[in-house]
Amino acid sequence: MNQPFTHPYLPNTAPDVKQAMLDATGAASVAEFYADVPDELRLSRPLDLPAPFPAEQDLARHVRGLLAKNRSTEDRLSFLGHGTYQHYVPAVVDEVINRSEFLTAYAGEPYEDHGRFQALFQYQSLMAELLAMDVVNVPTYDGYQATATGLAMAGRITGRRRVLVASDVLPAKYSKVADFVRVHLDLEHVPTVNGTADAAAIAARLGADVAAVWFETPSATGAVETALRAISDLAHEAGAIVVVGTDPIGYGVLTPPAEQGADIVTGDIQSLGLHQWYGGAHGGFIAVADDPTFIMEMPSRLFGLATTDVPGEVGFGDVAYERTSFAQREEGKEWVGTAAALWGIAAGVYLALMGPQGMADLGELLLARPRYAQQRLAAIPGVVLADGALHLREFTVNVAGAGLTAEGVVEALRREGIEPGVVVGEHTLLVCVTELTSQADIDRLAASLAGLATAADASTTPVTTATILEEQNALVSDAVLPLAPELTQEQNA
Repeated sequence: MNQPFTHPYLPNTAPDVKQAMLDATGAASVAEFYADVPDELRLSRPLDLPAPFPAEQDLARHVRGLLAKNRSTEDRLSFLGHGTYQHYVPAVVDEVINRSEFLTAYAGEPYEDHGRFQALFQYQSLMAELLAMDVVNVPTYDGYQATATGLAMAGRITGRRRVLVASDVLPAKYSKVADFVRVHLDLEHVPTVNGTADAAAIAARLGADVAAVWFETPSATGAVETALRAISDLAHEAGAIVVVGTDPIGYGVLTPPAEQGADIVTGDIQSLGLHQWYGGAHGGFIAVADDPTFIMEMPSRLFGLATTDVPGEVGFGDVAYERTSFAQREEGKEWVGTAAALWGIAAGVYLALMGPQGMADLGELLLARPRYAQQRLAAIPGVVLADGALHLREFTVNVAGAGLTAEGVVEALRREGIEPGVVVGEHTLLVCVTELTSQADIDRLAASLAGLATAADASTTPVTTATILEEQNALVSDAVLPLAPELTQEQNA
């Protein structure tokens, strides 16, 4: 039992190799490397893994069996979102990023990878145009890290600690951001009203110690923030920086946060040409204006144009490289890796293919189709919308009045080949509708949910669709372009 174990898949588990590594680092045991991990997060038992397979073909068969248990959202009717989304990925995106000169997560170096530098420069340029910002970074790991970095930048710039969280944030994102900034910043969530920021409550909490006001738009429930300009003005008067976490998929039709007072815009590019892939290929972006105060606080790599010794020729390389942890090493303000560079190229190809008109058409669909879904679901007796905000792509419904639970809905409809959404409360379901969701798909969801409600003998009178739409339309202001009054037949198809 106490004999040293050498795992056949892990060469570094051999006792002599492990001891050599410990000697080189000066550690007495492997446990020293995990001293900072709290006891409650440690596994106090061995991993529940099968015995090692001595033959490679047996291991391959075992893994294939495990993978066969997966069910893709391409195989089922899916209304799943909550941070990872099912958007259409043009075939040319996969073709380009699978080319050998691009197929690595690493960003490359100028003496060997001018092509990758140029592709990422073009991605940055397209993102800057979409977001109405001047400077966009080479992708960092994911949108969670990007938003955390944006808040850390605000803390360093202002020298303050307090951050007002103005929107409903994905729980996983809030947890990650809070962990990332906990040494330097204190997060204070301000409850929302009807799905969006409470301007009066934020104004009451602003003070000389507030480093940033953090918005998420769309929020965790898909609500679009329509008071961003007014609250941004209040934040700036108090000397605070406005940091917005967002998904760029809607900015062919929505007014970008930069044009509503945002100083730092962050988010994830998974929606731009990246598959869901059982959890998603994620990459984070940080966008700022052409202001050294902000640019020099960005820890990420930036690629720009540079002149060469050959007249008329330009190259592509790092901009203000001295900012980065690559240059400063342990003296850097924040460590940044290059694990998402390939996804930046994918997003660049996607944006180049879509163009301004394509992004505008897509944005209209992502507003119109969810509204149609809201109409259909809210017409079911006992099913009501959780708020009256304007929603992009996602919204929540409460099924308590229909005598149902969210878990019960998921379990029942899953047997019909439908993933109806993500459970976010005992009676609350988050429903996601994208351009891949047809009117027939929405009607099928509504019919199945109505069947469950009928079986539960619900007696609650539903909120009328007219009331819901009246509340939604009242929220449409200068922050967004006007919606078409009704879905066209083409949009319904």
